[in-house]
Amino acid sequence: MKNDYIPFPSKILEVVRHTSIEYTFRMEYHGKVEPGQFFEVSIPKYGEAPISVSGIGDGFIDLTIRRVGKVTNEVFERYAGDTLLLRGPYGNGFDLSNYVGKDLIIMAGGTGLSPVRGVVDHFARHPEQRGHMTLIAGFKTPHDILFREDLKRWENSMDVILTVDCAEEDVACHVGLVTQYIPQIQLGNVEDTVAIVVGPPAMMRFSVQGLRNIGLPEENIWISQERKMCCGLGKCGHCKVGDTYICLDGPVFNYTKGKFLVD
Repeated sequence: MKNDYIPFPSKILEVVRHTSIEYTFRMEYHGKVEPGQFFEVSIPKYGEAPISVSGIGDGFIDLTIRRVGKVTNEVFERYAGDTLLLRGPYGNGFDLSNYVGKDLIIMAGGTGLSPVRGVVDHFARHPEQRGHMTLIAGFKTPHDILFREDLKRWENSMDVILTVDCAEEDVACHVGLVTQYIPQIQLGNVEDTVAIVVGPPAMMRFSVQGLRNIGLPEENIWISQERKMCCGLGKCGHCKVGDTYICLDGPVFNYTKGKFLVD
């Protein structure tokens, strides 16, 4: 009988530093995975942590990790060539077929850009599969910006609005909350426009409200409740909201259901 709690070893192929507390670990992985799914990363004696997939490639996945606790502190002591233990993938991820042939808006706040990076990158590389595309990505300060090289590359195939809450110096990006820039979106037929919103709860709430104000139907909006994830197997109850287990039924939800997942 298979034990779902037993992880498998994965080699670290590359480590990319974004900020002082956020690194991307490129892990060896062969198997099917979708943007928005997550893996449990574990180190013996230290525990495990759920980490969203931030990139997918031939023979690898990217896991962008913020250094915030016991497990992630220890993960940051690992380097290319070392090994981490993984189990997964878990969750439902973003179904790319929902966005094919549509105008696409993606709004991400802070580390919320990580789980949607795979979606952005797919449609940046395959613009023929969608209509007009807008990415609004917001961070607290210029020092907190993730995936800088990707953001520059994405500008070649879509509208990218990069914003920070505050700036101590002149920066090549906007200043203000992501919701301020919703009126700047080049909007066509709202029925043929879809949106993904991922970030802190308040950011998601007001971003969805802003998208609804410009006419997007609820059923055209998807969100991710990734912050609630824990064991990945629906056993610990940490992510249970009503009768929904975020790690099993999500973390990606259409807003028609996601709007009720408030605890």
